[in-house]
Amino acid sequence: MVRIRLRRVGAKKQPSYRVVVADQRTARDGRFIEDIGHYNPRTDPPTVKIDEERAKYWLAVGAKPSKAVARMLEDMGLLGDGETAAEGKEVEAEEVSDQEAESETDKAVEEEAEDQTEDT
Repeated sequence: MVRIRLRRVGAKKQPSYRVVVADQRTARDGRFIEDIGHYNPRTDPPTVKIDEERAKYWLAVGAKPSKAVARMLEDMGLLGDGETAAEGKEVEAEEVSDQEAESETDKAVEEEAEDQTEDT
């Protein structure tokens, strides 16, 4: 599976990170597919620069962000309310099933009302 995650760079005790797209099986600082940004937690406020176009592309083709990168993307507005794509689909499916249940209930109530008017 492809992940969007942080790759540590910088000197000892002075970390900064690159935001990279990599296979989840590779080492943290190992081989990566594409470098799409950087993150420096040592500045005040922390510096985050991510190429939005490339991040959108990788999310569209199925790359999953790590928790830290997901927070960054959420702050940038690329992920909605902390939901990953899979979570969003689950919520959407629940909403659809709730709507279907409500419409079925409404139909049953209407049929009962019609039956009662026919009986009288």
